[in-house]
Amino acid sequence: MMTLIAIFFPWLSFLLRGKIFTAIICLILQITLIGWIPAAIWAVISLQNSRADKRNDKLIRAMKAR
Repeated sequence: MMTLIAIFFPWLSFLLRGKIFTAIICLILQITLIGWIPAAIWAVISLQNSRADKRNDKLIRAMKAR
């Protein structure tokens, strides 16, 4: 679901994750038709990186619990 939001509304994806300044920059980029594609790619990559960071943090906590 969040990936679809990142593709169709890149600025909203950043806003929902609490990155207000990034959301504003992305919205400005998305206003132009040509800038919408890079904004969508940027949002999807950022979302995937965020998910990977959460996975890594979970693994690190599990390793420290040993």
